[in-house]
Amino acid sequence: MPPIPAALTERLEALLCDADGNLFPSEEPAFVASAGVTNDFLAAHGVDLRFTAEELRLASTGRNFRTTAAELAATAGRDVVDLDAWVAAEKEAVTAHLGQTLRPDAEVTAALTALSARLTLAAVSSSALSRLAACFTATGLDELVPAARRYSAEDSLPTPTSKPDPAVYLHACADLGITPEQGLAVEDSVPGALSAVRAGCPTVGNLRFVAPAERARRAEQLREAGVLAVVSSWAELTDLLDPATEPALSTTGGDR
Repeated sequence: MPPIPAALTERLEALLCDADGNLFPSEEPAFVASAGVTNDFLAAHGVDLRFTAEELRLASTGRNFRTTAAELAATAGRDVVDLDAWVAAEKEAVTAHLGQTLRPDAEVTAALTALSARLTLAAVSSSALSRLAACFTATGLDELVPAARRYSAEDSLPTPTSKPDPAVYLHACADLGITPEQGLAVEDSVPGALSAVRAGCPTVGNLRFVAPAERARRAEQLREAGVLAVVSSWAELTDLLDPATEPALSTTGGDR
């Protein structure tokens, strides 16, 4: 039996794609830039804690800087000063770094091109719209997912939030004119999967840009979060949504 029932795929109208770590490998380079700002923020608030880029990634994947900074300050018993200014500084540093380091990925481009023939493509992210703009331009995905179909928990909502809050998925579905059941979410992180599932979107976990050493555990965590299936690549996701290939997929095993 296919991991995703045909009755579900037949009613889909949109593919709701998390961006960072899903459409492009932006998380690692983003945390290189973010760690510097995060450490400056901690020092300015008298918090005796510092992060390497990898430590920050492991501690905050799936959440934005605003949420992470506020939680770090609260844990240390500090009141946040000028959070909006720190958010802007982190956004500027990360956006510049990603624009310089990201490159197009042929597999992602091919999969999205194929899927766009039957589904509306949208990005649903915790990241700021300016950061997403830099990433989509650097990876050559502007035409496939234009700015009007990018939704940010930081910028698109009346009150900024972050995944796992489902607000950004609910907003995206409403703006696209679909019910959550008509939007298939694709997420690489647990907070992202929880956000989509809590919004009522059928969700697939994607390990394409997850570090190999973390894939087995991430797949387990994504299933626990409520995803319908876990794929290891965008090509596998394309096959998963193609009825002609469903019988073969039901026998391959792998990460699902």
